[in-house]
Amino acid sequence: MFTLASLVILAQSALFAAVWYLYYRGKIFEPFWNKGNWVLIAMYALLLTLFSRLFGGLRVGYLKRMDDIYSLALAAICSNVVIYLQITLINRWFLSPTPILIMMLVQFGVIVVWTFGSRHLFNRLYSARKMLVIYGERKPDQLIMKMQARRDKYNISGQVHVDVGEKEICRRMKEYEAVIIWDLPSQIRNRYLKYCFAHSIRCYITPKISDVILTGAERIHLFDTPLLVARNIGLNAEQLAVKRSMDVVISIIGIIISSPIMILCALAVKMYDRGPVFYRQERLTQNGKSFRIFKFRSMFVNSEANGARLASKHDSRITPVGRVLRNLHFDELPQLFNVLAGDMSLVGPRPERKELMKEYQREIPEFYYRLKVKAGLTGYAQVYGKYNTTPYDKLKLDLFYIENYSVFMDIKLMFLTFRILFQKETSEGVEDRQANALLDSVREDEKR
Repeated sequence: MFTLASLVILAQSALFAAVWYLYYRGKIFEPFWNKGNWVLIAMYALLLTLFSRLFGGLRVGYLKRMDDIYSLALAAICSNVVIYLQITLINRWFLSPTPILIMMLVQFGVIVVWTFGSRHLFNRLYSARKMLVIYGERKPDQLIMKMQARRDKYNISGQVHVDVGEKEICRRMKEYEAVIIWDLPSQIRNRYLKYCFAHSIRCYITPKISDVILTGAERIHLFDTPLLVARNIGLNAEQLAVKRSMDVVISIIGIIISSPIMILCALAVKMYDRGPVFYRQERLTQNGKSFRIFKFRSMFVNSEANGARLASKHDSRITPVGRVLRNLHFDELPQLFNVLAGDMSLVGPRPERKELMKEYQREIPEFYYRLKVKAGLTGYAQVYGKYNTTPYDKLKLDLFYIENYSVFMDIKLMFLTFRILFQKETSEGVEDRQANALLDSVREDEKR
C-alpha cells in the first residue's frame, strides 16, 4: 500500500518536474541552480503528499473509487495553486498558468488510472472479511445496510442474538474473520471484547457515549495503578484564544472572497419570489445560549407556519433556487457573519433549534453535551456524517471532536469540508415521513 501511494505521488511530481524544466525555469528572472530546482520539486511532492493524506486519497481500499479520485484531484488542485503562487514569488511577477492547467488535466488521467489499478490489485490481495454481527435488543439492520454499501471491504455473512448464550457465540466467532459487537449492554459487550482480544479476533464496536468521553482522557503515571483523568471542561483557555483568533481572521477573509457569490445568491433569491433574502432563526450555541442564525432563504415564505421540521428529501417547501443553494451549500455563507460576531465558530457542532433540541433530549438525555463548545459552520459530524444522520450518531461524532480537540483538527476539518461540498448525501434531507432525524428504532440504550 505504501508503494502504491508512493507511485501516484512520484508520477505527479514527475509531471511537475517536466513542466518546471520545460517552461517555468527558463522564464523566471533569476534561474535556480540544480539544488534549487530539486528543492522546489521536492517541495511539490511534499505538498501533494500532505494534501493527499489530508483528504484521505492515499488510503488504498478505504474510500470508494469515485471518492478516491475526487480526493486526489482536490489534493492536486490545492498543491498546484500553492506551487503556482510559489513560482510567482520566485519570479516576482505572474507567469502564464496554462502549463499548470495542462499538467492538471494529465494528472487527473493519472489519478483515474492509478485508482482503478490500485483498487484492482488491493481487491486481489485483500478480499472482504467474513463478518459476524452480535446483537441484542436493537436489530442491526441499519448498520448492515450501511456496511453493505462497501461489499468490497465487508462481507456480513452471519448474525447471532445474545440470547443463544456466550458459549455458542464464542464457538461461532471462530468461524469468522471479524466480529461486529452491535449496541450491547456494556457488561455483556466487555466479555466478548476480551474474548476477541485473547484470541486475536478483529472486532468492530459501536461505542457508548461514555466510551467516546474516555477517548479524550489523559493517562496518569504517578502511581503504580493506571489512572485515566477525563477533565470534562471542553476547551481550555489557550485553545479558546487560538480558536477565536482563527475564527476572526478566516471569517473576514471568507467574507471578502465569497462576497461576489453572496451578492449573486441574494439576487437569485430576491428575483425568484420577491421574498426576504435572508432567513433568520433562533438557534442554540455554547451553554444553551440562544442566537439568531443567518442563511440565504431556501424555502417559500412562511414554510414553517405549522411548526419546525427538518427538510426532507423531496420537500415541497424548498424553492428551485433554494434547492441549488442547498446542494452547493451556498445558503450557509451568511453564517460567516455569525462567526465574526462570536455567536458561532468556524468548526463545532451544528446549532440546533430549541424545539428540535427538546425533542432529541426526550429520546437522548445526553444530547445537550454538544453544547460544551460553540456551534460551528462546519464540524466533525458534518464532515463524517450526513444531513440525515441520527441525532444519537451526531452526538457521538460531536463528542469525538470535543474530547479530542486540537488546532490541527480544526484545520483538517476545514479542508475536509471542501471535499464534501459537492457530495449529494451530505445535504440530502430526512425521509419525507420524518419531522426530525430520529428513527423509530432509537432507544435510550445508554441506560443499559
